[in-house]
Amino acid sequence: MSYPGLTIINKTITLPDGREIQIETGKLAKQADGSAVVKLGNAMILATVVAAKEAKPGVDFMPLSVDYQEKFASNGKIPGGFLKRESRLSDYEILISRLVDRAMRPLFPEDFHADTQVAITLISADAEVLPDALACLAAQAAMSVSDIPFNGPVSEVRVISLNGTFIVNPTPAQIEKAELELIVAASYDNVIMVEGEMNEVSEELMLNAIKVAHDAIRVQCTVLKELEVTAGKTEKRTYSHEVNDWDLKKKISDTVYQQVYEVAKLGNANKNERAEGFKAVKKAYIEALPEGHTEDLGLISKYYHDVEKDAVRNLILDERKRLDGRSLEQIRPIWSEVGYLPSAHGSAIFTRGETQSLTTVTLGTRQDEQMIDSAMFSGNNKLMLHYNFPGFSTGEVKPNRGPGRREVGHGNLAYRAIKKVMPPEVENPYTVRIVSDILESNGSSSMATVCAGTLALMDAGIKISAPVSGIAMGLITDTKTGRWAVLSDILGDEDHLGDMDFKVTGTEKGITACQMDIKVDGLSYDILSQALQQANRGRLHILNEMKKTIAQPNAELKPHTPRMIMIQIPKELIGAVIGPGGKIIQEMQKTSGATINIEEKDNAGWVSIFSKDKTALDSALAQIKGIVTLPEVGEVYEGKVKSITAFGAFVEFLPGKDGLLHISEIKWERLDTMDGVLEVGETVKVKLVEVDKKTGKYRLSRKVLIPKPEQQATPNS
Repeated sequence: MSYPGLTIINKTITLPDGREIQIETGKLAKQADGSAVVKLGNAMILATVVAAKEAKPGVDFMPLSVDYQEKFASNGKIPGGFLKRESRLSDYEILISRLVDRAMRPLFPEDFHADTQVAITLISADAEVLPDALACLAAQAAMSVSDIPFNGPVSEVRVISLNGTFIVNPTPAQIEKAELELIVAASYDNVIMVEGEMNEVSEELMLNAIKVAHDAIRVQCTVLKELEVTAGKTEKRTYSHEVNDWDLKKKISDTVYQQVYEVAKLGNANKNERAEGFKAVKKAYIEALPEGHTEDLGLISKYYHDVEKDAVRNLILDERKRLDGRSLEQIRPIWSEVGYLPSAHGSAIFTRGETQSLTTVTLGTRQDEQMIDSAMFSGNNKLMLHYNFPGFSTGEVKPNRGPGRREVGHGNLAYRAIKKVMPPEVENPYTVRIVSDILESNGSSSMATVCAGTLALMDAGIKISAPVSGIAMGLITDTKTGRWAVLSDILGDEDHLGDMDFKVTGTEKGITACQMDIKVDGLSYDILSQALQQANRGRLHILNEMKKTIAQPNAELKPHTPRMIMIQIPKELIGAVIGPGGKIIQEMQKTSGATINIEEKDNAGWVSIFSKDKTALDSALAQIKGIVTLPEVGEVYEGKVKSITAFGAFVEFLPGKDGLLHISEIKWERLDTMDGVLEVGETVKVKLVEVDKKTGKYRLSRKVLIPKPEQQATPNS
């Protein structure tokens, strides 16, 4: 097909297993600064990038927005709900948007402040291709053919470990069986971001997986660079978004550096008091300026911040001492408590330093499951974890407008960490909702959520396979001298001023989830390895502190927790439990007071029974067992008289199963009539003595359960 007036460029990337990723640009969305379509199998992603020509006045940061959205039509689906159209991004789409944002943001020039938007759209879906591993590649392809300044290229891949083999960009079926799953973002030279979940694996396995992913990304970066050259976009636009006064910067540094260093050296554990100390130095500098000075106060604040950053970093590298006085590996004081909220099904407080999470666990029924309706996925979710970060947790005034992207991302990390230790559905039929409310924050509230969530689950009596703890690691480096320091349990300031934020969660056996963002070039695998080993020691320390509060799940649920059990029945008996038009299951719910759900799964019937008390649950369970239990000759049953005839009584000895108790089988004595012998509704113990092979009818006996009377002696004996 010809395309008049279009110059279309195509590039191909070959994955390690031989599959090919196609990149096409020049055909769609040509009015954007850059656009590209990436295709693997039938999956197609359109990415566009647009940047304003000038920065807005007063903006001194990178105003980047990344939006990933899946069109329902891409998979032949119509959206659910009333509007029947795509609306706000789902949590799943927000998480993918964050993956791309975290990969690209560090590579924009520090002095580039123009509004920039990256829009990524799934326009064709493939059940065997997960689009999140291609989203960053598509965004970078669009960036490569634009004139927007960018220190790339960068790309992302997913890597799993399956049966001892690493697979890049695997199928969903392969991911389902994997022991490790990571999304890794990197430039040709450096790893930038890592996020994923694991089945309690070793640090060594995780490190090897990152290396495999990086090798695959290097191939993609090479092709992306070729794309940039072919498109003629090696020269980027010129810009001037900052006004600087280098003499002023030197003057501020010369004047206040030592004062700032001394404040940092005090080792004050209270962040507000530290902040006041730093503000006092800045205030004194400004007040000492001569009257009518011409220095720009905005530049003074900017350069003072740079001095503060240098002083704190140098303190750590020079004296191996941190802002709050701790050594590099030292964990802040920890205390925790469970059962704090009397009406919750499970609750816990976890406090580490100035970070605190109050977490609850609520147990619900199948009706409480989260419904998922997206272009790629449909179904239900039985485990939910929600993370809330109110303004008061950092002493700020902030309107409550629902969870932002950061809250969605932090909650997802904690969710991935905890879900690996949740019991199977047969052992835990409940829908579980975990809610973490951050009450104080100064570093790694997501890891506090993991710890508090684990404690709350154990308090609720959920039989998790092992407790999980989490820790946030930091890094300070000096590329000029080659010095570096890995920090355990970082503060908020250390996160802001540092070169890495590396969150690791796990049990005593190994890692369950991780999230890493690297802000510096040239991070070696030796440094990364030390960070992982140091994180391991920190995690185990935190776990030991948690065990002092609760070491294993409570043996019983809380008295006020609704009861729920799940049983498996033969598939062919599902209809018997439901009954014609649902008559039997409705009657069981009415008489027992319990809620009963039944579904077919894995070629069997799964029945879940939910009740507010044990009596109702036992009643429903007995009725269901009665329906699905096959009568056995010789077994004794407690039945109810359903009707009386001249020749005996019909007794329901199992739900829905009646047998004849003949008049001759009621007593050893001969009965001439049924009058006054039994009453309808009377409970009677009977034994199943025969099942007619032709008709399937049941014959019961009561007299065989009664001692036979001795025969009376005759007069002539």
